[in-house]
Amino acid sequence: MTPSSRLSVIIAGLAVAFGGTAFADEEMDRILDEAMPYMHHSCESVLANYGEDEDQVAEIVRLMAAVSLFNREIDVEAEIPDEAERNGLKDEFVAALEEACEADPNTLLAGAVDTAVKDALD
Repeated sequence: MTPSSRLSVIIAGLAVAFGGTAFADEEMDRILDEAMPYMHHSCESVLANYGEDEDQVAEIVRLMAAVSLFNREIDVEAEIPDEAERNGLKDEFVAALEEACEADPNTLLAGAVDTAVKDALD
């Protein structure tokens, strides 16, 4: 399986990224602490290091999406209360993340996730 197809399988299962609620400061501190060890990874390196554990890669992407949403001060559930619309955002997020990672596998995953969040919400 190619890196981009593995990434597609992994991120296709992300149900949390755009179903999230507003984060309390304490919860966001925990998320930031958990995300920090992965911030140096590119799309390619995260798969090289964790690709055998799809749940781990999905969790890394979830953490980075949560950081992006927090930094952008976005509470998806509050802004988009309709669950069907939020599910559509998930699909847009996955497509944007796949596109960013396929275009440049060496791009930082955190940057690709942030761009995907922005693109999905625009």
